[in-house]
Amino acid sequence: MRLVLATRNDHKAREFAALLAPHEVVALPDHLELPPETGTTFAENALGKARAAAAATGAVSFADDSGIAADALGGAPGVRSARYAGEDATDADNLAKLVAEVPPGTGLAYVCAIALVDPATGAETVVEGRCRGRMAEAPRGDGGFGYDPVFLPDDPPDPAGRTMAQLAPEEKAAISHRGRAARALLAHLAG
Repeated sequence: MRLVLATRNDHKAREFAALLAPHEVVALPDHLELPPETGTTFAENALGKARAAAAATGAVSFADDSGIAADALGGAPGVRSARYAGEDATDADNLAKLVAEVPPGTGLAYVCAIALVDPATGAETVVEGRCRGRMAEAPRGDGGFGYDPVFLPDDPPDPAGRTMAQLAPEEKAAISHRGRAARALLAHLAG
């Protein structure tokens, strides 16, 4: 099946292309605008983007909203993960803010909601994936993106104590929030 991905994030596009094979993941046309992420949940934000892409393209479309939730911050930054250090913050800015505010060893969770919208039938589906972990002592690794350099997975824990940024892409996909949500979406698509 051909699926339009409602994102401008190249990291996510590459990850989803691998995670959702054999389905064809195509980029959102450059001229289309996505709505702002104003929802209070990951699911609300994902649905808004998927609905906009489906309406604009007439094709089955999907979007995700994902982020990190720190136990020490009462679940923040949550849906504000991409803008945690400000509206124009970079991944490095957001990571630095998390490192400054979250004690090492405390609990973290990666959360991903994926919304799928079929404009031909009006069907909407939302799936979610989670990965629990804890805050590393210091950032390590240059793989992945976002908060991966400080996220030590706990379910299952890595025997070598590597962060998500130190895992090979296929190792990360096997346990990550996005990988788990993508597998739930694949199961849905399989019927």
